[in-house]
Amino acid sequence: MVVHVRACSLNHHDLWSLRGVGVDASRLPMVLGSDVAGVCDDGREVVVHSLVAESGRGGGNELFDPQRAMLAESGRGGLTERIAVPERNLVRKPSALSFEDAACLPTAWLTAYRMLFVRAAARPGQTVLVQGASGGVATAAITLGRAAGLRMWVTGRSAEKLERARALGADAGYPTGERIPERVDIVLDTVGSATWKHSINSVRTGGVVVVAGGTSGSFAQTDLSRVFLHHISILGSAVGRVEELEALVAFCRDRGIRPHIDSVHSFDDARAAFTRLESGSAFGKVVVTL
Repeated sequence: MVVHVRACSLNHHDLWSLRGVGVDASRLPMVLGSDVAGVCDDGREVVVHSLVAESGRGGGNELFDPQRAMLAESGRGGLTERIAVPERNLVRKPSALSFEDAACLPTAWLTAYRMLFVRAAARPGQTVLVQGASGGVATAAITLGRAAGLRMWVTGRSAEKLERARALGADAGYPTGERIPERVDIVLDTVGSATWKHSINSVRTGGVVVVAGGTSGSFAQTDLSRVFLHHISILGSAVGRVEELEALVAFCRDRGIRPHIDSVHSFDDARAAFTRLESGSAFGKVVVTL
């Protein structure tokens, strides 16, 4: 199915590709951008699931397909006028969501949704600590968790980012690595090595740590005695299934939730969008419109 791109949001994955991580010469040139919203040839307004997989591989679960790839990795990057994607990757966009809003959902927001409600099975009243206050996954988790009746705590590297996280709905914010008042039910960590020790130490006995990234590095030491003596569950998560994207879109529509967008750039100004994301100053999603 051909989709005419209206908006595409950026992820750190795009920055890694620019730096050559996981990219060899056989895949060049490549079009970046995996988070797309647009219009099909038949007039449907859609959000595109960012993961391309074969339904017959991975036991019917696209997340388990060993050959799965993000749109940009598969040669279908979204920073272009039109892309061709499988029909099964299309989710209808509600009219209540703008194309810019919708383009924020397929990776960062879907990652946060799966971490909270699928992997951690979060329940109203529980306390969740989100490592890193300003990234796309973090701001999504704060917004989704608050709407679902969770108590949301965050860590951040600056007072400004913590204040913005509180304005977004976080109940409390703490400097990165600082001891928190009490251990929490769930920790969401996409930062990696810089926060991993703090994540393990911050979760209660019987609690859950969900990890879905390593922007500061993917290798970290773990105190295994704390893990097994306190019955801590460590769960990996990455993006989400197309059915979960459908549920996320419906959740945003029904609860009146809108993604927090840091900045919107025209296609001709895409370089500035990448510069903004790389600077570390972005709070929320960086979006490119066509």
